[in-house]
Formats: sequence, C-alpha cells, structure tokens
Amino acid sequence: MSKGRDSELIAMRNEELLRRYYYWTEIKRLRFDDTFHQLSTREFFISEERIRTIVNQHYEFLQELDREYRSGKNMEEKPPMPSKRKRGRQAGVKYSKRVSVIPE
Repeated sequence: MSKGRDSELIAMRNEELLRRYYYWTEIKRLRFDDTFHQLSTREFFISEERIRTIVNQHYEFLQELDREYRSGKNMEEKPPMPSKRKRGRQAGVKYSKRVSVIPE
C-alpha cells in the first residue's frame, strides 16, 4: 500500500466541495466570502485559500455543473434550479401601488 493522500478520495472531495460551492453561491445566493467561510469552517475543514485554489483549478467543472442544472438533466438526483436572475420588473410579480407622502 502506498503512502500519501489517495488521489481518488481527493477528487471526490473536490467534486463535492464544488457542488456545495455552487449551491451556496448560485442557489442560495450567499456572498463569495461568506461561502468560503462556510465551506472552510463548517463543511470541509480546510483553509479558505485552499478552497479558492480548488475553485479556480476546476472552473470548467463549475461551468458544466451550471449547464447541467439549468438544462434539467438528471433532475431526479438533484435539487431544482432557479432560472437566471432577471433585472427590473418581472412578469407575474405584483407590485404594490406607490403611496404619495406629499399631499396633493
């Protein structure tokens, strides 16, 4: 048996870390610095710097993950994905009427 870290286990950890990163940043819309802190101190117990390095090294995986979620592929295994954010007023969203503070 060889000594050192098992590369297969590291690859599995990195994939799960990237999925959790995607969850916190894209689904829950958590700020990046808060996401790194969450992953570092509560989920994976590795440094924030190491997490940033893993995210940067596997950016293509994150892009593929985004395409996969948004296309609905394998949805029975994954949580539902919201559509891309839209700016301004959206159809179907009711806004209350403005009330004037200044008497007319």
